[in-house]
Amino acid sequence: MGTHPKGDAVIRDNRIPQKTLGQWIAVNPGCLGSKVKETFQGQLPFLFKVLSVNTALSIQAHPTKELAEKLHAQSPEHYPDANHKPEMAIALTPFEGMCGFRPGEEIVGFLQNVPEFRTLIGNVAAEQLERSVRDDPRGVAAALRVCFTRMMKSEKKVFVDQLNMLVKRISQEAAAGENISTSCGELLLRLHSQYPGDIGCFAIYFLNVVKLQPGECMFLGANEPHAYLYGDCIECMACSDNTVRAGLTPKFIDVLTLCEMLNYTPAPSSTKLLAPVQSRLDPYVYLYDPPVPDFSVMKIVIPASIKLYLISAVDSASIVLVVQGAAVGTSTAAASEMALSRGSVLFISANESVSLHLSNGEGMLLFRACCLL
Repeated sequence: MGTHPKGDAVIRDNRIPQKTLGQWIAVNPGCLGSKVKETFQGQLPFLFKVLSVNTALSIQAHPTKELAEKLHAQSPEHYPDANHKPEMAIALTPFEGMCGFRPGEEIVGFLQNVPEFRTLIGNVAAEQLERSVRDDPRGVAAALRVCFTRMMKSEKKVFVDQLNMLVKRISQEAAAGENISTSCGELLLRLHSQYPGDIGCFAIYFLNVVKLQPGECMFLGANEPHAYLYGDCIECMACSDNTVRAGLTPKFIDVLTLCEMLNYTPAPSSTKLLAPVQSRLDPYVYLYDPPVPDFSVMKIVIPASIKLYLISAVDSASIVLVVQGAAVGTSTAAASEMALSRGSVLFISANESVSLHLSNGEGMLLFRACCLL
């Protein structure tokens, strides 16, 4: 939901001559709001998505604006625009993903308890990380870079042999009723069943595994390694399709770029979470406001007791997604009625509001993407 050239949203209102949202905004740039229009050169600065993840999505990271411009100039077929792509995922169901490098102590624990992993990294690099974690915290990121790069650049036969040995051992331990959690065994077997022989299976020993409950959110800045593993989520990001991949994918991979660009600073998964803040003006609104200017998301939870609700005007174009409930919406500008139900998507111009006349007495759950400069 947005205006990226690879997926410009189609307008369903037959009274509007422009067929896509991008075309309509080009004719009506004032709809963005004055600050957004000026800051983002007349473009809608965000993309809004719903993801339903059954099979793991690739180990990846998104470039900074500077790197995006460079990659786009070098390989436009793989990097289709010159924009950065910070993003956040808000869980709709219990959601599982990986993001950021684990604390050094955890990675060292895997190096000591998972011999196949240590063999792949090599003793020299493993011992460098162990020494840094023990004696020199400032050197951990550099040691992590060496270890991760060695893994990602290892010869295919080498890592496939080690992976097969690991999968065989974990499978035998599981069959014998042994505890396989110390080796992340369940996740390893699941990823290997989806992507057999893929180097990305070993990434679980480097990256935090994050489990979100509905309404919880993780934010992924530039150069942050991550992968979505399972569940449904709302995703919002800067208007870009630039993704540097290196595992768990049949798509184009760019190992060299990924290893060079990553943020190797280890941190617990809790540091990647973004807590919503309840609005002081509207108790039904919870704001997810990331540390980037391109986008914010509001979760609007309207209780069943409310029959009439006003989606307030903001000085930004916004896109509203109905996740639950039904209503008839009336725009302050158009004075036209719209039947809204689960799955409806509504574009609201800057400084316009929409009245919702709720039906069925079940309340509503909405998510609203906008740009709050």
